[in-house]
Amino acid sequence: MNPQTLLQHYDSAAPWPAEHGIAPDLAAAYQSALAVRALRSARGEQPRGYKVGFTNRTIWPRYGIHAPIWGTVWDSTLQFCEGEGQVDLAGTVHPRIEPEIAFGLAATPPAGATLEQLFASIDWLAPSFEVVQSHSAWKFASAAEPVADGGLHARLLVGRRTPVRQLADSGAALDARLAAARLQLFEGERLVDEGLGAHVLDGPLHALLHFVLELQACPGAPVLAAGDVVTTGTWTDAWPIAPGQRWSTRITAPFDTLSLALR
Repeated sequence: MNPQTLLQHYDSAAPWPAEHGIAPDLAAAYQSALAVRALRSARGEQPRGYKVGFTNRTIWPRYGIHAPIWGTVWDSTLQFCEGEGQVDLAGTVHPRIEPEIAFGLAATPPAGATLEQLFASIDWLAPSFEVVQSHSAWKFASAAEPVADGGLHARLLVGRRTPVRQLADSGAALDARLAAARLQLFEGERLVDEGLGAHVLDGPLHALLHFVLELQACPGAPVLAAGDVVTTGTWTDAWPIAPGQRWSTRITAPFDTLSLALR
């Protein structure tokens, strides 16, 4: 499928055909995703950051994807809240929910950034929920398919933001704190899943660093900028969702709980 056809499937919430024509060429898939990004920008949508997916190594065998991917987050898909939010699932395809940690950037990380240089570029952290979707019903022949499918991004709800210096005074300290953190995921009062920060490429800060270096190496990719929001991947499996449900997370202090009502 060409970029215009990919965008039409996104807009119409139409599943991809069985013979969709997405070749298993990851570099070409990123170029296709960047072309869709240009089409969306041309019609007035504004990029607000990025999502990083498949950072949780514990779920790689379930999806047949064994390396992280990334995609764009938009002004039309991003919401902020102070602990409780609502997300409309209209127009999504096979939606699922992922509890994550999102970062806000204060500055562009330098080329080939180290963990400490990346830490110096961060403004804030926050618990988040990403609603992901799949136009191929969560069946992937290669990583190129979810990349071409917008990185599987549908919505991003970001909770209360905490300035990074309130959490740690160095990259090493923040990395250790996030890697050791624990998360519980609830649907209503039912405990659905649990996860560790270390599941996410050894910690969300490492996931962010991996993404920064991958973005810098991708031909034609935009430069990460101050104000960008980056969500770093799920701490649990991605769980199917439906309107009328309420989901929440409890994370090791100092992060707040985050609740999400679906409609």
